[in-house]
Amino acid sequence: MKASRIAAAGAVAGAAVLAVSTPCFAHVSVQPEGEAAKGGYAVIGFKVPNERDDTSTVKLEVTFSTDHPLASVMPQPVEGWDVEVTKSKLDKPLEMHGEKINEAVSKVTWTAKGDGIEPGFFQKFPVSVGTLPEDADELVFKALQTYSDKEVVRWIEVPQEGQEEPEHPAPVLALSEASDDDHSDGAAADDKASDETEDAAARTSASDDEGDSGGSDTTARVLGVVGIVVGAAGVAYGVLAGRRRTTA
Repeated sequence: MKASRIAAAGAVAGAAVLAVSTPCFAHVSVQPEGEAAKGGYAVIGFKVPNERDDTSTVKLEVTFSTDHPLASVMPQPVEGWDVEVTKSKLDKPLEMHGEKINEAVSKVTWTAKGDGIEPGFFQKFPVSVGTLPEDADELVFKALQTYSDKEVVRWIEVPQEGQEEPEHPAPVLALSEASDDDHSDGAAADDKASDETEDAAARTSASDDEGDSGGSDTTARVLGVVGIVVGAAGVAYGVLAGRRRTTA
């Protein structure tokens, strides 16, 4: 009995230590759909699990870094949620497609129209972003998760390399190195458009040639028929004229 009690106590203590030392896995995170390459565009999704057993998540606020502002931020509509995009003036304007941009998105807020994310479920919130910075290896987004009982969980602690994950880590988007394909996408698109234009011009020219050839053939046929008719008329006239002279 004594041994079993000691074993049970040890198991409880071990479970308690494990619960304290194990980082929280069900936190707000961000992942790209495919790849998030430096200097390019990407669709990223904020994954929000519900960590509570008796309340729902009804609001998500994601703050975008001002150290690496993004000129383009476009949330995808999510059924059952309203979305609000907040912009802030930039200290240093950005340049995009040859135009200067003086403000950028600083926060995106999703608010549930109904029950929100119920216990035992999660929700993804996709956003198209670009252009991604070329001088950074990652982007940190700080998020606030609000529950239906008004509790707010702040996912704002920045993970540090070589250290344990914090209790409430901020979502971090890892950026990959840009490949030659990423840089050549625009040129490839231009080449494709040029090729399609040349093909269209060739088809149009061939069509015109066929049209001209058809017109020439038709004209030749008409002239041939006219010649036959005129010739027949001449023969008939000659026969009649001969008969008249014979009769006379």
